[in-house]
Amino acid sequence: MNSQFAEDIRLGLSSTPKYLPSKYFYNEKGDKLFQEIMHMPEYYLTRSEFEIFTQQKEKILSLFSDGTSNGDKFHLIEFGAGDGLKTKVLLKYFLEKTSKFIYSPVDISGYVLSELSESLKVELPNLQVKAIEDDYFKALEKVKSSTEFQNTTRRIVMFLGSNIGNFLQKSAVTFLSAVSDNLSSGDLLLIGFDLKKNPKVVLDAYNDAAGITKAFNLNLLERINKELGGDFQINQFEHYPTYSPITGATKSYLISSKPQKVMIESIGESFEFQRWEPIDMELSFKYSLEEIDELANSSGFEVVENLFDCKHFFTDSIWRKN
Repeated sequence: MNSQFAEDIRLGLSSTPKYLPSKYFYNEKGDKLFQEIMHMPEYYLTRSEFEIFTQQKEKILSLFSDGTSNGDKFHLIEFGAGDGLKTKVLLKYFLEKTSKFIYSPVDISGYVLSELSESLKVELPNLQVKAIEDDYFKALEKVKSSTEFQNTTRRIVMFLGSNIGNFLQKSAVTFLSAVSDNLSSGDLLLIGFDLKKNPKVVLDAYNDAAGITKAFNLNLLERINKELGGDFQINQFEHYPTYSPITGATKSYLISSKPQKVMIESIGESFEFQRWEPIDMELSFKYSLEEIDELANSSGFEVVENLFDCKHFFTDSIWRKN
């Protein structure tokens, strides 16, 4: 039994209102479901960022270079690399222009890293890959202290796919300040932001017609059943997303459709649900450009440039460490 997993689930289901930590979505099945989500017609985020990378890769490499003879020597560190679909667009182009950079995908999922590393060996055999299976800050500490990486002149962290939107605003400042603290002056952060837009477009991305996002959320209940001995009746929970155009917060809930009691053997406790009681599952904030500037300034960075897709649904914002 994963004791931290069990404790986090116990704490979440004992709280009022109940919640489950979204980081536990990502087991092997969850990883595959999220990859399906990224290909849904309603899920514009992946397509928007893919377009930015495809259409503006030359500009991105120019921004990554520091204008010196060693400007093409950098260490690219990607938080939560996933299957690398979008990143491979950049990696392929960078390799055509220089072979002096190192790519380090960082993920807590060894399965994801293994899949990505194997695909990169086949697709980009000349790429220097140093995968790191760890949390983000420990990975940055490894990079900072390792002599293996000392010949790179600049560290560039990539945090793509609007992952920063999963943080409450105060937590986002705390997280990004910690990233800044682990970088040197002149290092860069490329960070994806989902922009505020037509509320219907946003909400449809979290409530797809095929029900893949619903399955992604329900998979966490299945994981609790499988790994912790839970007896969740999966078909008695409904997926319910919301979006606030004022705060920019998109939230996903699982709603108990009947009064019920769920026993989890590994925790040794049962948890009661009232009819229509929600479990808070996921949070994703959408940002304005003014809010992005404010977040950068509050975290020890300055915005170098915002890159947009053609619809201005999304931006990859490039920040410089002060």
